[in-house]
Amino acid sequence: MTAQDPRGGLATAAALRSGELEATALAEETLAAARTVGAETGAFAHLLEELTRTQAREAAERLAAARRDGTLEDLARTHPLLGVPLPLKDLTQLAGAPFEAGSAALRGNIATVTDGVAQKILDGGTLTVGKTTTPEFGMPCYTEPATGAPARTPWDLRRTAGGSSGGAAAAVAGGVVPIAHGSDGGGSARIPAACCGVLGLKPSRGLISPGPHGGEGMGLVTDGVLAREVRDLAAGLDLMAGSRPGDFMPAPARPGSFLEQLLHGEAPPPLRIAVLREPLAAETDVHPAALRGLERAVRLLADLGHRTEEIPAPLTPQEWRAFMPLWTVGAASIPLSESQEGQLLELTRWLREQGRGYSGVQLAEAFSGVQSLARRILEDLAAFDVVLTPSLAAPPAFPETLQLPDGADDFAAQCAFTPWTSTWNMLGTAALSVPLHREELDGVELPFGVHLGATRPGEEPLLLSLAAQLEEHDPWPPARVPRAA
Repeated sequence: MTAQDPRGGLATAAALRSGELEATALAEETLAAARTVGAETGAFAHLLEELTRTQAREAAERLAAARRDGTLEDLARTHPLLGVPLPLKDLTQLAGAPFEAGSAALRGNIATVTDGVAQKILDGGTLTVGKTTTPEFGMPCYTEPATGAPARTPWDLRRTAGGSSGGAAAAVAGGVVPIAHGSDGGGSARIPAACCGVLGLKPSRGLISPGPHGGEGMGLVTDGVLAREVRDLAAGLDLMAGSRPGDFMPAPARPGSFLEQLLHGEAPPPLRIAVLREPLAAETDVHPAALRGLERAVRLLADLGHRTEEIPAPLTPQEWRAFMPLWTVGAASIPLSESQEGQLLELTRWLREQGRGYSGVQLAEAFSGVQSLARRILEDLAAFDVVLTPSLAAPPAFPETLQLPDGADDFAAQCAFTPWTSTWNMLGTAALSVPLHREELDGVELPFGVHLGATRPGEEPLLLSLAAQLEEHDPWPPARVPRAA
């Protein structure tokens, strides 16, 4: 729904089943919002209007048949997001649709296959709406693509929506859609969620298969979910989760539906929560408002009966650098021709140059180094259930403070802005940004997220239930009309 009627995804599905909403009308309303609010915030790289209308007609037919057959309750169980707008990030392939990944090197490219996670989302009966904006190959924590409009937070249209799922976050925050697909290799779902005042979830490594057309690679990247309501995160995760034959690192079998566990499970018992203020990826100052958001979370968690305990940083910025070979070799391994190489933006070019400088032996050493570091950190954190940090070290940034002419300076600025999120990609455990706090800076109200990081694999139900407690006791705004300062 739009920012004027910002109901969540499951509420939208319920309204479609009851007849309060009609699927084809909802499709038109959503497409209109994507052309207006979505355009203001740079949320979409490509709209897929005819596909969305076709999906809406199919959803309407299924709903009508279920009403005739008296099977609406069954449909709600098997397809809880039927008819709900849920766009795909433009790092994911959908056969017959544009796939440019924010790069001029892929301008005009049309996907010939549909990625597995996209097919799962389509099979859920959702309305695709379009492909959301991403920066070049998803590399930076801002969304300034070479192929179209940049993504901006609707809280202040001068500021970045974050990256690399910046378009997805802007679409959700602006009320164009209630839920969106994203991906996360160093914070790419959680960073834009924090910039846009919504929820962003990075699942445990292996929970969502990259197959059949993708591979795990370095094990850093996973698909994820962005939404305004915690229960929509759970429903989206149910839609996307699952292993496939040939997965290199599949997650253990999960006990049933994340949504059912959230809605019908018990509230989490008193948890032991580590509170971490120190940055991990860089030596940088943390904005006082980000720390006040952390304190707000600490107070609320204590009121809810959880125990919080301050801890020192479990690794230094120098140790964090073990992440670099994996990230830069990943960039260098993107298959591009010589002519495409000349069309790359400076950051991507710099990352690829850095990646090409590592030998095979050095890359193997980096794999071992990151795994050893992850083992040590998780052992150190074993006494805790969750680690609480700010999501970002600063408010949503002005793009010019991040996208710099020199690739090394650009990367350093990104690390200073996002000094916590990438550690959870190295650890492989789930992590979630929650839009708990807001403050007015220079006359503009801005969102500040808090970051919940799991200390064990497979703890999505724990993070979701904890976030639901926060949502119930200190709710955040449901959507944001774009604001030009």
